[in-house]
Amino acid sequence: MAEPRDALIVIDIQNDFCPGGALAVAGGDEILPQVNAMMGQFPVRVLTQDWHPENHSSFAANHQGAEPFSEIDLPYGKQTLWPVHCVQGSEGADFHPGLDVERADLILRKGFRAQIDSYSAFFENDHETQTGLAGYLRDRGVERLSFVGLALDYCVAWSALDAAKLGFEVRVLESACRAIDLNGSLDAARVAMRAAGVTLEA
Repeated sequence: MAEPRDALIVIDIQNDFCPGGALAVAGGDEILPQVNAMMGQFPVRVLTQDWHPENHSSFAANHQGAEPFSEIDLPYGKQTLWPVHCVQGSEGADFHPGLDVERADLILRKGFRAQIDSYSAFFENDHETQTGLAGYLRDRGVERLSFVGLALDYCVAWSALDAAKLGFEVRVLESACRAIDLNGSLDAARVAMRAAGVTLEA
């Protein structure tokens, strides 16, 4: 049972990450009934939204000759290059129409800086630039976070890892997530989360 110190963090359930989208996660829309039901059970509900400018450095199309899902070095480290997705103001960036957006207390947009990607709800990919979410949650008295959404092995996992590092009690509800699983990324994410003290629930 959720308590006043609990928050539900719903990661990136957007059109481009659902079937038919530019960076579709298989079965991404299947989690909607469970996520919507959970939003009625938590006192604090946060939705995150990828919100990229067209010239974003993570888009393969912005690097001559680069293929989607290849990897390059950027000033903050290795970066996977993605198909163009979740461009600011586009239909692909909109939340899936089946998501109960009106229940959200906060919608946090991330990835809006052209030169740096942002998987985590708490930090840009340099692991230094904060989004402000941690302060918001602490001001609301939140200590325990439950994560759901897309994709389990990228934005959900990075958010959960950062939340644990920031001192929150963290669990990830895998049944309300779906993964990309790129080159073993799902297994690696699970190992990293367990090592960080994140509780993984089926």
